[in-house]
Amino acid sequence: MEAFEVIKVLNNNVVIASNSKYEEVVLIGKGIGFNRKKGSSISKQEAEKLFVLKGEVEQIQYKKLLPFIDEDTLEVIISAIELIRKRTEAYLDEHIHIALTDHILFAINRLMKGMAIKNPFNLETKVLYPDEYEIAREVVEMINDTTNIQLPEGEIGFIALHIHSAVTNKNLAEINQYSQLIAKLISTIEEQFGIKLNKDEVNYMRLVRHLRYTIDRVLSGEKVNEPEKITSFLKQEYPLCYNLAWKLIKIMQQTLKKPVFDAEAVYLTMHLQRIQNKIK
Repeated sequence: MEAFEVIKVLNNNVVIASNSKYEEVVLIGKGIGFNRKKGSSISKQEAEKLFVLKGEVEQIQYKKLLPFIDEDTLEVIISAIELIRKRTEAYLDEHIHIALTDHILFAINRLMKGMAIKNPFNLETKVLYPDEYEIAREVVEMINDTTNIQLPEGEIGFIALHIHSAVTNKNLAEINQYSQLIAKLISTIEEQFGIKLNKDEVNYMRLVRHLRYTIDRVLSGEKVNEPEKITSFLKQEYPLCYNLAWKLIKIMQQTLKKPVFDAEAVYLTMHLQRIQNKIK
């Protein structure tokens, strides 16, 4: 049975170890360092409940974070990542340990200084990534229940993005760009129609989802067929919505630096018309 040999116990929840496969790894797990001595063995079976930080860069970053975290907070973060792993039933990119630990630490420090944490994209994130959002809600509830910290609702959105990043192995900056682009498209629609969209309405959620799938298709280069008869009909019947659809497409092209197929204008026009009908 494969085992790890303890090189150094960093604290109750983190040990540095090695075995024949890896020169040096950081093993993270609830209580893994408790009563461990240098040279003692941790079986692979036991280590399966833990997380091995194999990447050298990740190891260095994680070790730098540790002195700033008390044992109780670290234990809660480890439990949170374990909860995320169970709920997603997916392989999590190991960077989540650094990214989420750093983020929660930053959030706690801001709260302790009385600085409010605002998340301008919370509702968009909820619509874009509903599964990750619900898992993040559980994580925030768990942190709030087990510590004397009360993370605000906006934190659910931030943590949801970290979960999405870890599950899809996408860069967090790329995911943030996604949310910001959708927010820009929404504000362009509101400006054009001279309204403030009701973010709790089904039509708003449909619109955000449609924009997300449009961006997905643009990034992957997936072509959608253009129904020609509908195109000419929409141009004549709904010129405002059709022109706005093209305005949105140009914003997407400039931001994503990729071409957008003409057919996307047709489907966007339909969504915009549905919203305009609601206004009247």
